[in-house]
Amino acid sequence: MLYLIGLGLFDSKDVSLRGLEAIKSCSKVYLEGYTSRLSCPVEDLKKLYGLPVEVVGREFVESADELLKRAGKEDVALLIIGDPLCATTHWDILTRARELGIDTRVVHNASVMSAIGATGLQVYKFGKTTSIPFPQEGFEPENFYDILAQNKSIGAHTLMLLDLDPKSDKFMSVNEAIELVRKVERKHNKGIFLPEDLCIGVARLGWESQKIVSGTVLEVSDADFGPPPQALIVPGNLHFVEEDAINSWRA
Repeated sequence: MLYLIGLGLFDSKDVSLRGLEAIKSCSKVYLEGYTSRLSCPVEDLKKLYGLPVEVVGREFVESADELLKRAGKEDVALLIIGDPLCATTHWDILTRARELGIDTRVVHNASVMSAIGATGLQVYKFGKTTSIPFPQEGFEPENFYDILAQNKSIGAHTLMLLDLDPKSDKFMSVNEAIELVRKVERKHNKGIFLPEDLCIGVARLGWESQKIVSGTVLEVSDADFGPPPQALIVPGNLHFVEEDAINSWRA
């Protein structure tokens, strides 16, 4: 059996009872450690489960060869911060496991995709979600700007997930993200992310130290959001209930 188990957003206690039972039934437990982070160290997970937990990176998860090989012989769990099926990589693993005749089971949990409701924006009014990667030499994608334009054209909200590299302890901040979007705006000049436009910066959604700040692009860019993980939201057309809610987070 291969289990994909969501851990939620905050700490070791966010795992569901069903998820905890499944973990304890496994002989091998992996933690996917490159898409987000919990507030607690891995040792807290090990203590709760009474089992070793091996942290694995992108290459291990995307190839999935060792994971599927073990799951063909024993019960194996892959732990994912948030919800297991919010990333296409994890769905690919399920598909490959089924093709190999390996039984699979998914245990869901809260993710950033649902926790954005904490801002007061209505979740069903979000359009395409996008991500903002760290620019590198010869690699400065602008797809996030195109998706923002598409969402704004239909009045939808836009959630922008920010890049991270836990191995290098490198996490993009809301402030860096805003500057990257503004840079692309200055290049293309479509008028979809101007200094006076409204945006919302969020940090550590679902944590006890959760922070939400709304305001103009310039106001939010000046805010201190503290530690990661963080995300940037650009609202579309607002219902008056949404307006009241996000005004409570004004910078």
